[in-house]
Amino acid sequence: VALNCAAIAEGIAESELFGHERGAFTGAITRRAGCFEQADGGTLFLDEIGEASPAFQAKLLRVLDRGEFVRVGGQSPIQTQVRVIAATNRDLDSMIEQGEFRLDLFYRLSAVTIPLPPLRERSEDIPHIVQAMLTRLKADTGVEVQGVSEAAVAYLAGCEWPGNLRELQHAIYRAALACQKGVIRPEHLDVLSHTQSGAPDKIETLNEIEQAHIERVMLVTGGNQGRACELLGISRPTLRRKIRRYALERAKNGQVC
Repeated sequence: VALNCAAIAEGIAESELFGHERGAFTGAITRRAGCFEQADGGTLFLDEIGEASPAFQAKLLRVLDRGEFVRVGGQSPIQTQVRVIAATNRDLDSMIEQGEFRLDLFYRLSAVTIPLPPLRERSEDIPHIVQAMLTRLKADTGVEVQGVSEAAVAYLAGCEWPGNLRELQHAIYRAALACQKGVIRPEHLDVLSHTQSGAPDKIETLNEIEQAHIERVMLVTGGNQGRACELLGISRPTLRRKIRRYALERAKNGQVC
């Protein structure tokens, strides 16, 4: 059972964790099992634990210490045996010093800690991650590619990936569409213009960024406006207006300007 702590509103935290009885509050028309009850005998994954409110932390600590809870509106304690896994991208040590995260809860959760370095520090994992993403993409959408070239893998390994796996996933999905069931090559990935380390020499205007991006997409798609519209997320009339505005007639035909 998975629970995103950042998405839990203060007023429903107890109900989400422990469930509620019928009639416990307005709208509670049936009895509902909470996350601990659903995960009994299994695993409860608490994502974004660093975003948990102080009240949420207190309630969580109590059930971890006692191994029991009471549904909202209930009276009888319910025993639970749950393996809890928590994840966060926040610096909990700093949060503890600032009084934003409970030290006792930290000790209760950190029996075994597995640090996960950012993607830029484990570029050797990128080929395996990319393959897993392509497999998932095929299963979810039916989009399939023949593979990823060595040059493309090297390109990916050289990116900073400030957005970590989500950014890489976005890059791979866009590239899979751009290569049209072929082999993903650097030119397909260049559509995204990944952020690299170091400050830019010049701050571009929004128009300049848009012009360069549309030009790359048109070149990658060989001037196919339908495919370009899919990648850009705009209509064909809008694309045509932008091509005229930025004088991208050569890019429209898939030629290098």
